[in-house]
Amino acid sequence: MNRLLFCAFFSALGLTLSACHNREDEASPSTGTTTGTSSTTTTVGAGVPEVYKKIYGATSITTDGTYVTIKTTGTPDHKSVYYATTNSLYETFSGKTFGDNTFSKNPNSIATQNFTFKIPLNPKVASTHSATNLGAIGVSLNGVPFFNQYAGPNQPLSGEIVSFDQWWGHPAPTSEYHYHVEPKYLTTVKATKSSLLGFLLDGFPVYGPEENGALVASSSLDAYHGHTHATADYPNGIYHYHITASDPYINGSGYYGTAGTFSK
Repeated sequence: MNRLLFCAFFSALGLTLSACHNREDEASPSTGTTTGTSSTTTTVGAGVPEVYKKIYGATSITTDGTYVTIKTTGTPDHKSVYYATTNSLYETFSGKTFGDNTFSKNPNSIATQNFTFKIPLNPKVASTHSATNLGAIGVSLNGVPFFNQYAGPNQPLSGEIVSFDQWWGHPAPTSEYHYHVEPKYLTTVKATKSSLLGFLLDGFPVYGPEENGALVASSSLDAYHGHTHATADYPNGIYHYHITASDPYINGSGYYGTAGTFSK
């Protein structure tokens, strides 16, 4: 199927054009759909809801009817100063980064990972809200993990912000690239500041810092950094998180729902 017909087909199903950018679709009677980009091929299993197909950076997305399992390499599809200089996605960077801070590179580098995110297919509010852990708390559309607002146990993120690259992410000492704050490449290139940007491990979606053309104020969100109403992807309404420019950035005092699992 040529790309224009592919995009038209998925547009009719409610996907944005950014979700099918440079992708080709190949039907498979047993596993659903296989899609590909220059860097990632995504196998989509039968029964996966359309909204999850927006995670274009996954290697596979499947469901058993209870959980959605998303596998990714964790490597960003945008340029970064943290890639090896021999990598085609390497780009030098200096100057200002997130929060108008002067960039200071950390000693880490990006390496390919083997991540598995297993999240509830039908998320529900938890009776007891567990705290978000250090490490991955969710997955973004390009397969890069979301991290919470801490640099370490009870350590504010303020000391790490200077090491965010040109697209506001950075690698950990384990070479796991991640976003603590707004994934600028997604909000300015692949999607918009009001778009769906990914999901936390509890299955609830994460949206950008704007809504109806206006910035979302942290004061309008609950303790978990979200609220409930209809969105373009969920016209019947759903609880969803919003990324903002101030602490806690992505998530507040814990998961709104019951978190699934992350493994590597």
